[in-house]
Amino acid sequence: MNRSLFARTWPGTLAVLLFAVFVFPVYWMFSTAFKQRGDIISETPVFLPLDGTLENFRTAFAADHFWTLVGNSVTVTVSAVLLSLLIGLAAAFALARMKFKGRRGFVVVFMIAQMAPWEVMVIAIYLIVRDADLLNSLLPLTAFYMVMVLPFTILTLRGYVAAVPKELEESAMVDGCSRPQAFVKVIFPLLAPGLMATSLFGFITAWNEFPMVLILNKDVEMQTLPLWLTSFQTIFGDNWGATMAASSLFALPILIVFVFLQRRAVAGLTSGAVKG
Repeated sequence: MNRSLFARTWPGTLAVLLFAVFVFPVYWMFSTAFKQRGDIISETPVFLPLDGTLENFRTAFAADHFWTLVGNSVTVTVSAVLLSLLIGLAAAFALARMKFKGRRGFVVVFMIAQMAPWEVMVIAIYLIVRDADLLNSLLPLTAFYMVMVLPFTILTLRGYVAAVPKELEESAMVDGCSRPQAFVKVIFPLLAPGLMATSLFGFITAWNEFPMVLILNKDVEMQTLPLWLTSFQTIFGDNWGATMAASSLFALPILIVFVFLQRRAVAGLTSGAVKG
């Protein structure tokens, strides 16, 4: 029996509506970044800035400490992601391939750590960093960002390692490869979707993180872009075009990374969730 017209069209209609609701604020942010001041404060909304300007971006680029904080954000984010991938890959291989007492307990601990709200541990983390005399440093931020994304990285990659047949690894070892060589030559190339998924998650988490840097780094030159954006009223006053330009510059790396990784990332999330 043929389905009714409503039954055939409502999923697509709902998807379009949700897409518009979620995408419109992003579009408004980017479009406002190119608008003249008169268009921004106009009572009549200007949806398409035909007489756009780059002056707002010039203002954002020239703001105090902007490029220093860009460097801080990139350094902390990339370092945390790479460290989490390195440690997570080793831990995932051990959990998927090696038999040892308490292995299931380790998996449970990682799941609990993934669900734990980091905000409730901010005071304890602050005391640890203060006693180590590492306040106003990028090192604690890198370490804690890495720890924040590590449970997800381990759990996702564990499913991918477990999905690779052991026979492939054993065949490589029979052909003369050591176990590390078999891992690098056989298993590692098959983990690309999982690595993409965990990299994307880690990048977004570390790039957007706000409470930790607010507590640990009071020195302006040792902060990151999320905290810098919260002071837009002090930096730009009522210049909303510059504020939107700064926000667009902050969001742009995430959008670029997502565009390049989204296909493999989605495959990595779904496969890693059902395998292993």
